[in-house]
Formats: sequence, C-alpha cells, structure tokens
Amino acid sequence: MGFRSTRIRTLQGHLVTVPNSVITNSIVENVGKRPFIRRTSNITITYDSGHAKTERAVDIVKDVLTNVPEINADPDHPPRVYFSDFNDWSLNIYMSYWVKPPDYWTYHQVNERVNFEIMKRFKAEKIEFAFPSQTLYLKRE
Repeated sequence: MGFRSTRIRTLQGHLVTVPNSVITNSIVENVGKRPFIRRTSNITITYDSGHAKTERAVDIVKDVLTNVPEINADPDHPPRVYFSDFNDWSLNIYMSYWVKPPDYWTYHQVNERVNFEIMKRFKAEKIEFAFPSQTLYLKRE
C-alpha cells in the first residue's frame, strides 16, 4: 500500500495497481480471512432409479458427508442434502457443505474424497448417474 495506490495480487498471481481513491470507495473482500469454503453441487441420477434408490442415494450422500472431519468442523454449518428436483433428464440431489479450514487445496482434496466415495457407494448400490439424454419414441401407423 502506497501513498497514491495499492498493489494487489490476484488469485491468478497477477499484480494489479489500484488507485487508493478507488479502494476507499469500494467493498474489499478478503478471501484469506474467510472461516470456511462452501461447496454446492447437484448430483443427478437416472429416472429409473425409482423411489427406493433415490431415497438410498440421499442417505448415502448424507452418510459420506457425515464422515468427513473437515466438513463437520463447525456445528453451525452442517452439511445439507435434499432430493430437490425432477429435471428434464434426471432426478436431482442437492448437496451443500462447508470445508474448514478454509485452505483452497484442502477444499479440493475434500471434494475429491467426497466425490470418489459417492461414486464407490453408488456403484455398490447400482445407482446410476444421469447425463443429458433424450428418449425418442417412434410410432408406426
């Protein structure tokens, strides 16, 4: 921080010089001081999963998140999992959790562990992930 300007390093590593007059009239977000990093994601499963497998998928995701210490470090921010939508091509399970400590690389490691565990558990239960698709019905007359 200088007399006339402030130099800020972006997340991509670039150095940006900003006049102090701009900074004094701006909201500055210090991501280095955040208490956690939040992740939201939608897990989509096939329509032929039916009620029982959809309910089981929600339970699996809840169980996976319960067993990750970095996700359960703050009792004020428990993980959230809901069967949320009937999409055009899938059933949607909404997942949201907060990773603590708020380290960027820890956040990615936690996400990877969660994703691999969900994949493994879904495969064991024969719950299939959905992807954008269409079914075409042909009628002969």
